[in-house]
Amino acid sequence: MPYIAIKSFPKDQATKELVVEKINEIFLELWGCPQEAITVSIEDVAPEDWHEKVVKPEIEPKKENMMILSGKKCYKS
Repeated sequence: MPYIAIKSFPKDQATKELVVEKINEIFLELWGCPQEAITVSIEDVAPEDWHEKVVKPEIEPKKENMMILSGKKCYKS
């Protein structure tokens, strides 16, 4: 806990590592969990495959869990 899975258009390795380090720091600082509890993955998805591999199977069925959806904050009060 937690497991953070990122799917995105391809990026270079250095950018991926910087993003993962920032996410790691945030979870250590704000979530309060130990380092050994954090797991982060990044999966590249080609732009032409985005809708079929990400939107349809993962975003649409879980819309109620989205905190930000298409740039819009969906925080529940």
